[in-house]
Amino acid sequence: MDHSATFLLNHLMARGKFRHLQVLLKVAELGSVQRAADAIGLTQSSVTQTLAYLERLIDTHLFDRHARGVRPTPACEGLLPVARNVLLALSETAEVIAARQRRGLRLVRLVASVSASHGLLVGTLSEFGKVHPDIAVHLTEAEGDDQLLAVARGEADLVACRRPAVIPEGWLFVPLLEDRFAVLCSAGHRLEGRRRASAEVLAEQTWLLFPSGTPARERFDELTRSFPNPPRTHSVITRSPTMVSWLLRHEELLAFMPVNFARPMLEAGELHEIAVGPARPLAPLGLLRPSALLSEAAEQLSAYLQSRSSSAGRAVRPTRQRHAGRN
Repeated sequence: MDHSATFLLNHLMARGKFRHLQVLLKVAELGSVQRAADAIGLTQSSVTQTLAYLERLIDTHLFDRHARGVRPTPACEGLLPVARNVLLALSETAEVIAARQRRGLRLVRLVASVSASHGLLVGTLSEFGKVHPDIAVHLTEAEGDDQLLAVARGEADLVACRRPAVIPEGWLFVPLLEDRFAVLCSAGHRLEGRRRASAEVLAEQTWLLFPSGTPARERFDELTRSFPNPPRTHSVITRSPTMVSWLLRHEELLAFMPVNFARPMLEAGELHEIAVGPARPLAPLGLLRPSALLSEAAEQLSAYLQSRSSSAGRAVRPTRQRHAGRN
């Protein structure tokens, strides 16, 4: 039977429950009704009945059975991202309510990239918490388009990030920290301590790559054009800080990345920079914030981060909405 979107929406609003979405996601994730029931804390019968009710509610078959369990149908696959977003929003709502119930604790929703977290927030957020113990900072990591999506959905009060090519309407970017690319190796690498490495030497090394489409990968590809032959690359391609750190420390590798991405590893002495020629600057890191008035708590966090930047002599003029090419 065909139903309009309005009919299905009204049906879900009247009879749908968050538990239905939890069951849907867990069964899809584990591929087994029994394992999903164990994970959620329900009986297998309850999970089976919940799925049957949900299928009747939206008049859609959601799972196909096979010898080892169940697999999502194409219709179910289309529902899964929506269900995840709903439960994520529910979780964030619970955080807001809980924060306000804890002695009037105020909440700031802060979205940050890895480089911004490492360059601007590590240590600073802890100090901010000591100065403002009544403000809870809900920090979520996101990169690139996911940051702008959080802004568009109203899911962020502040975004700590690299200056975007296009700043969302009604927002402005406050630069706080300069950044640049660097060639890094682990302590103990045979190139550690060299004052400068030539293109010939770099071409002989094995490199850990960032994913295609990232600025680090694009600039690395530019760097390797000066190499006499294509460099060897590691089989793992990642920008996961944990994996990058582990691979560089345990294997004889070089990596090309933003220096602030690696700041905690550099400060801990785990990684070292190799000089390779002129500095390769990057768009600055800073805060993306609404042009209009922020909540008092978000304004206090914004001011604190800016004051820390100013005291270090790093602050520059804010950038308002603009349209430009990619950095």
